[in-house]
Amino acid sequence: MISILVVDDHALIRKGLKMLLEDNPDFQIQGEAETGLQAVSMMREQHFDMVLLDMSLPDRHGMDVLKQLKAENPDVKIIVLSMYPEDQYGVRALKAGAVGYINKQSAPEQLVNAIQQVISGKKFISTALAEQLLSNLIGDSQELLHQSLSNREYQTLCLMASGKSLTEISEIMMLSPKTVSVYRARMLEKMGFKNNAEAVHYAIAHNLVDANK
Repeated sequence: MISILVVDDHALIRKGLKMLLEDNPDFQIQGEAETGLQAVSMMREQHFDMVLLDMSLPDRHGMDVLKQLKAENPDVKIIVLSMYPEDQYGVRALKAGAVGYINKQSAPEQLVNAIQQVISGKKFISTALAEQLLSNLIGDSQELLHQSLSNREYQTLCLMASGKSLTEISEIMMLSPKTVSVYRARMLEKMGFKNNAEAVHYAIAHNLVDANK
């Protein structure tokens, strides 16, 4: 029996995942978390074989939650299940320790297949993500400005584009406003933008704004 923790702030999605996965006798949803902090707390109190992690959470960014869960539980298998398409966070999630990345718009069968593949000791990579990895490997993809950003700088850009204030961003990222300002300045410099408006326009044009929020 594979014990699974579902981390998503939408009750309907958690319920849907539970109904889908518990049709399989090998899967059991043994925990549900609405926030990143709740997920970390539950992992400290109970053993889970796998975590299905949403990238967009109300209190902390999914990348930060992913890194902390892996740091505290190196053996746990984490599949990111997100509204963000693969080209936005897929590679970043894999580098941070995830063993799979699935767009929420994918067919339900793909999630079941991903879990089975991951439990067998493999990573799950969708066709879209595989193409991106291959393109990056052979240098065949066009380098986008945001691909040069660190995870923190990228998070700052996405949160800015979603309309968050500096104070709100600092609370979500659990950093001081001064530190966030440093990441914002680095992001603008790397991307060659003169101000926040140019960065926000770029993020919107490249669909970097979270559809959930």
